[in-house]
Amino acid sequence: METKKLNFKGMTCPMPIMKTAIELKKAASGDVFEVVSDDAGFEPDVKAWCKETGNILASVTKSGSEITAVITKK
Repeated sequence: METKKLNFKGMTCPMPIMKTAIELKKAASGDVFEVVSDDAGFEPDVKAWCKETGNILASVTKSGSEITAVITKK
């Protein structure tokens, strides 16, 4: 299965998590997304959102100002 890459750099809270939610709503169960944001609020937002929605947060990594989350749709 291909990982879908979503680049939300340059967007501020709450846009990265809102756009992530929109994309995952359109996806099939089991689809994997790599979401990149440079908004400092993205990490706590994505962790809370995955916990709330049941989507699987496989990893969150940081490189400089970039935060990358790998999410599998439930």
